[in-house]
Amino acid sequence: MTPPPPKVTVIVTAAQEVPLYQEFVGQIFGLNDIDIQARVEGFLEGVHFQEGSEVDKGQLLYTLESQSFEEKVAAQMSRVAEAETMLAKAKGDLDRIKPLAEVKAVSESDLDTAVAVHEAALASLKAAQANLRAAKIQLGYTKIYSPIDGIIGKTRAKVGDFVGRDPNSGKLNTVSQIDTVLVNFFITESQYLNFARIRASGEKSSERTGGSNLELILVDGSVYGHKGKADFVGREVDPTTGAMLVQASFPNPEKLLRPGQFAKVRAEVEALKEGILVPQRCVIELQGFFSVFVVETGNTVQRREVKVGPKVKEFWLITEGLKPGEQVVYEGVQMVKDGTIVEPTVKEIEPVTTERK
Repeated sequence: MTPPPPKVTVIVTAAQEVPLYQEFVGQIFGLNDIDIQARVEGFLEGVHFQEGSEVDKGQLLYTLESQSFEEKVAAQMSRVAEAETMLAKAKGDLDRIKPLAEVKAVSESDLDTAVAVHEAALASLKAAQANLRAAKIQLGYTKIYSPIDGIIGKTRAKVGDFVGRDPNSGKLNTVSQIDTVLVNFFITESQYLNFARIRASGEKSSERTGGSNLELILVDGSVYGHKGKADFVGREVDPTTGAMLVQASFPNPEKLLRPGQFAKVRAEVEALKEGILVPQRCVIELQGFFSVFVVETGNTVQRREVKVGPKVKEFWLITEGLKPGEQVVYEGVQMVKDGTIVEPTVKEIEPVTTERK
């Protein structure tokens, strides 16, 4: 007695638009990474923050020994007062000589001398005032404030260190603004040309090359919860590496991302108009070759070689070997071979959602 044909489950192929993605290794930076510098030399007197904490713009971070700078300010104030006295005397002499010169009671040379002395005293005052402003600026540099809101790192100098000169240079710390972060990654010249052609064609460009459409895959494999956008592409290809810099920005409201982290940037690079996706369990791989079982006329199974593209979730993208409307064995692959007559049952597969959330 002839055994009944094996029962298999098949899926019916359908064409759909399939976006293709590529991943690039990137490094994370703060939106602003500002180095905190000692702009004058001196001994560090105080550190006024907790390392690794959030700081506010204008918050006092460091104080340097200020006695020598205060002395300079006091000296310049004294010179300003002296210059003001000299100017007052020169102006009084000029005010007395002017009317006398008008009635020829003194010579013209006396008037010229008084005018010259007055102008010299005025210039001396301006110079003294400028020196005082410079001294006050130098004194101001002994207190170092945060230039932005952000996260501050580990201090490079401790209280008592002499800073502003080697071996302890002027760089004391870094404050990073991380409510938004920047991710730098590199693309090849051929990838750049592909992107440029897509942008020039205008096809789906608003969705692929504009807006917030980039994803970030963290080192633990999780997908970051906020999408980013490309801010700019570098102006040139590095001739030594053949790579071009791309910078993207990602919102970081939870402050999860920190400068220095590495992550993968996933970007849509192309969209196939009529791509065919089949579940991965339908595809047989043997020594680098891929095949599927297709139910043809008379419910006869034929093994067919296919070419596959990238994986899309739990599906393979089939680039060659299948057409829309064909029946591919889904369950029961192990029971069939070329020429097997089967009793197929069509399984409805949920439409593949290729949009990434």
